[in-house]
Amino acid sequence: MQLLNVLLQTVVDSDGIKFLGIKLINIEDFISLLVRFAFNTIIILAIVIGLYAKNSRRKDFYFSYIAVSVAIFLLCFLLGSVKMELGFALGLFAVFSIIRYRTDSIPIKEMTYLFVVIIVSVINALANKKISYVELVSTNLLIVGSLYILEKILHLRQELSYRVLYEKIENVQAGKEDELLADLKTRTGINITRFEIDKIDFLRDVAYINIFFDVNNKKALDEGEK
Repeated sequence: MQLLNVLLQTVVDSDGIKFLGIKLINIEDFISLLVRFAFNTIIILAIVIGLYAKNSRRKDFYFSYIAVSVAIFLLCFLLGSVKMELGFALGLFAVFSIIRYRTDSIPIKEMTYLFVVIIVSVINALANKKISYVELVSTNLLIVGSLYILEKILHLRQELSYRVLYEKIENVQAGKEDELLADLKTRTGINITRFEIDKIDFLRDVAYINIFFDVNNKKALDEGEK
């Protein structure tokens, strides 16, 4: 019982109210947390919803981007006082650079957006008092502006791919590329831009072909079918 009373003892000193040697609240740090979290959330939503969502058909990544951003921001912010800001950020980036979800491969563009979300969250969480608010805001705006230029002004094409099993082995011959491409377009209903023959199985008379197409054309086709 005496030990329990010691553990539950609340101490009031010049630094404020403490419980087990830890402050119950630090007003300055708490306000900083709320302000930075709100700012980071606005930037992430601008990237995910304002840019990525309008130029991609992969809605399954929206949840992941926002969830990863929240988790990374809070993790970095709470550990930011530890004297390892730069090493922690680089280590975190290294860990995520080798991520590969086993259930589904992540396209290059989606992985790039994931890196951007992580980097923005780390910057907003670990920016110390040596960095002014103008520099912090400008950095975020430069990132968003760069993505906007890549997406809107340069109109960079996002390409997706499917792997199909093709049984007309007679079309998988040198000189019949046009016939093969036309047949693939007819069967899939997709405006295929290019294809790659991955594997040919002469025992079964089939070929494994990777077809590539513009995601915007596929999106327009899906909306037309609805």
